Amino acid sequence: MLYDMIVIGGGPAGMTAALYALRNNKTVLVMEKTGFGGQITYSPKVENYPGTMSMSGTEFADSLMEQIIAQGADIEIETAVKIEVDGAIRRVLTEDGNTYEGKTVVIAVGVKHRMLGVPGEQELVGSGVSFCAVCDGDFYKGQTVAVIGGGNSALQEAMLLSEVCEKVVMVQNLDFFTGEERLRDQLLSKPNVSAVTGAVVKSFIKDGETLTGITVEHTADGSAADIACTGVFVAVGLIPENDAFADVAGLNDYGYIDSGEDCLTATPGVFVAGDCRSKTVRQLTTAVGDGAVAAVAACRYMDTL
Repeated sequence: MLYDMIVIGGGPAGMTAALYALRNNKTVLVMEKTGFGGQITYSPKVENYPGTMSMSGTEFADSLMEQIIAQGADIEIETAVKIEVDGAIRRVLTEDGNTYEGKTVVIAVGVKHRMLGVPGEQELVGSGVSFCAVCDGDFYKGQTVAVIGGGNSALQEAMLLSEVCEKVVMVQNLDFFTGEERLRDQLLSKPNVSAVTGAVVKSFIKDGETLTGITVEHTADGSAADIACTGVFVAVGLIPENDAFADVAGLNDYGYIDSGEDCLTATPGVFVAGDCRSKTVRQLTTAVGDGAVAAVAACRYMDTL
């Protein structure tokens, strides 16, 4: 079957692209390699999505998936490993050896947060371990949190958290912060912000299933110290998963697909949406916005065929 659109990625951006294409009477295949919903499923509460007071990330993802299936989307749980261009046809090859053909392709594979690799970390995601202060900061109002990292992202996360949390403890593995000096100085001048440098997180401290702190190890002498906190915000980088599409989409130095707000790529008929493209704001609202833009652009492209 020749689809009008193949969407690679079942997160908010990809499913929104599918929805907009389906509403334009296009045939759509959505491919997802693991589980639908992407990073938003790690958020136990989403309270910054316009028009919705509160919902879980999983509820949002499930609702959007049900919506696109009801509109007629085909779904495949497969990993795309290559996009081939053959005239007006774009072929998506998968890890399982299958090939799907479409007139257009939307790449919406998102990113994954770089994790600490500490035992028990995955189980605490959404229940003590978070990645987004904008999304989850208010849940720790009046509490003590730790921010892991020392770059601009970590400093910015800590700055937001310092406005709502009683105390913010920065933990950086180097002896210095790599973020902007002015931002660092502004943050550390706050009375409720402190820093522990030259230290790495070795373990999480729990009371039953509740996070109560972390144990850090000082790299200089191997000494350990406990830090009491009810939340840990990990800000040690994002990993885009675009390598398979570098030959058709064009990647920047950080591995993101080099595309502007128009969601176009270096290859006609191939579009990008969501966190995997080069952008400065990565939020649920910007992801669904990208999905809409990419789908409309794809539909306009198909009108020229």
